[in-house]
Amino acid sequence: TCEADVLLAHLKENDLRGELTFLDKALAVADAKALLKAEFGEGDLSQRCLLKHLAERGYSLSQTLTSQLFYAVERLLPMLPRALKGGLGRPQVARMRALDRAGGALWLERGVDVEEEYDVVFEGLCARYDGPDWDVAVFRRALEGEIAERADVNIHAVSLELDARLAGRAVTDLDPAWCPEPDVTEDEALAVEPDTNEQTAAVQPPRPATSDEGAQHCEVRRDDSVGSAPQAAVTSGEADIEDLLGKVSSPARSDVKSLRARLWTLASRLAQRHGLGDLIEALPSTGLGYVLRDVPDPALVEQLDEDALAQISMVWWTLAACAEVTVAPLDALLPTLPDESVLKRALVEQDAGLLFASVWTLDPGHMGYRLWRRLDDRDWRDLLGLMDTYRTLHRTAADAGHTLWSSGA
Repeated sequence: TCEADVLLAHLKENDLRGELTFLDKALAVADAKALLKAEFGEGDLSQRCLLKHLAERGYSLSQTLTSQLFYAVERLLPMLPRALKGGLGRPQVARMRALDRAGGALWLERGVDVEEEYDVVFEGLCARYDGPDWDVAVFRRALEGEIAERADVNIHAVSLELDARLAGRAVTDLDPAWCPEPDVTEDEALAVEPDTNEQTAAVQPPRPATSDEGAQHCEVRRDDSVGSAPQAAVTSGEADIEDLLGKVSSPARSDVKSLRARLWTLASRLAQRHGLGDLIEALPSTGLGYVLRDVPDPALVEQLDEDALAQISMVWWTLAACAEVTVAPLDALLPTLPDESVLKRALVEQDAGLLFASVWTLDPGHMGYRLWRRLDDRDWRDLLGLMDTYRTLHRTAADAGHTLWSSGA
């Protein structure tokens, strides 16, 4: 009896007992292939030949399953070791394989970059979200965000085209600018299905609003039944503030995990549109769903005029407030910050002066005309949604007896 026969005998026995994870099976089949290559002296054992040899020894596999097993070992294992060892199964691997193919094809077809760069981005995203609670849907939204950001297009268009490719449908011709407005409300676009916990990377390029834009978007009108209310193009026609709040409030999902994902989504979009996207990092299992890694780049002081710098600074402080970076337990927050972070140094040394010196801290009385009035409609909705979701998350956690900054809460 050769080594391959012994290995396959053990593999069949464990298969019958149901004791193998998908990764265990994939590694065993890869080992069997190596042993069979050595036994027959074949330099390159094709998949067809491998299946033939396995079937002759009483271990039959389908072509599709074999492809998925080797994809898990050769492609995913170096990138997702914790997820695979944590029990990532065949359905998730199959979805990742399909998403990998569709995303790579879209990346190249839309001229985002070369294939090698796609592999770098794919690997980086895998490493970012690798863990025992791996969620393919979260990864997909992040990949969509990368494609949309690099191609300078709308994330909804990317999502639609990926859907078509994954379903095997012909890709519908899209607007040349690739920037369609979504037909759903912001809340529907952010809705998280019960078993997906989707997160989305922010993709809109930073574009501080001009004073004229701020005045145009936030002109105040009088409604006798409501009072003063900002105009906002939430749907066709005008909407008063109650309508606006109704569209950004009451998240579709009210569990802690999904609310954290929603907070991360909203914070990421606000940060990206204001040139702060590289400062946002997801915290899916603790805290408020995200954290700020550092203070804004000091170079902004020289690059921006006073109004734009004021707006960005206020956005940073708003994001910091909703992430609770100045009140969170240090033992929970500090491990998430890079060692070179000014924010981390300020927290460790309890040096409020260092933080205030690094981020312009305006008089709160300036919040109206330096932030609220200048934000365009989309940012305004996201800002309201961020604050509302923050409140909902705390209430939901309290009702469930969870401590948000405890690991795994």
